[in-house]
Amino acid sequence: MFSTPAAFSILSVLIVSAVSASGIIFLMLATSSLQRIIFLFVSFATGAILGNVFFHLFPEMIEHADEVNVSLLVFLGILGSFIVEKFIHWHHCHDVHCKERSNAVGSMVLIGDAVHNIMDGILIATAYLVDVQLGIATTIAVVLHEIPQEIGDYAILLHSGYSKMKALLWNFFSALTAILGALFVLIAGQWVHDIEIVLLPIVVGNFLYIALADLIPELHREVRPSRALLQFVCVVLGGMLLYVISTNTTHPHVDEPRDEHVEEGVDEHATRSMPFSGDGLPLS
Repeated sequence: MFSTPAAFSILSVLIVSAVSASGIIFLMLATSSLQRIIFLFVSFATGAILGNVFFHLFPEMIEHADEVNVSLLVFLGILGSFIVEKFIHWHHCHDVHCKERSNAVGSMVLIGDAVHNIMDGILIATAYLVDVQLGIATTIAVVLHEIPQEIGDYAILLHSGYSKMKALLWNFFSALTAILGALFVLIAGQWVHDIEIVLLPIVVGNFLYIALADLIPELHREVRPSRALLQFVCVVLGGMLLYVISTNTTHPHVDEPRDEHVEEGVDEHATRSMPFSGDGLPLS
């Protein structure tokens, strides 16, 4: 029987994997129409990822700052993301006019996407191990990022010679690797106590890298003032969505310290009902 974090993690990565089918939008929208709106998805995803980092992940990470070196782990998260992008062609095209046309490039995109999705699974499962609400917020941020990313990947596969159906299927199979990342964290969590405390700063570093190195440079490609203003509005809306989620959810912690004033063996409710004198002794 799956525990609550495990069940939510697997369900969430399946939802994220299903987003890979967003490429089917190509079957319903003209390329010119999609190109006019895809930058809004990228902008909204940027705000959502940054919102998730600063309104959800960061506060949880700071709570455990005395247990691990969070600065070092965030740095390692950023460095690890850079290495993956540099050597496994992780960087995604968030554009429907991607020019790559060789089958080799299409294969590299699928491999890079598989690695990226494994990391998504790690991010989501780590968040759920900390708290269910944190996992839900992280899933939302990942989904919003996946929509423009998968559309861009789908465009590359089409330009690489894949048929529409073949591109959709291979993109979906690649997306399913997120399950491997989630399973890795869930299984490792059974053997390594509080593994989420170590992984959480790495998740923060990964998300920061995605937003600052992968998405924001895409936004800078737009120079028209009206569209730049729309970008800014969507970034703010994405961030505010995650802020609203953070203010409407609580993060319960099971290891709450006992009330020092309630002695073992004394009924707490009876103690509260007893009048006390100024020196703290109960009045008879």
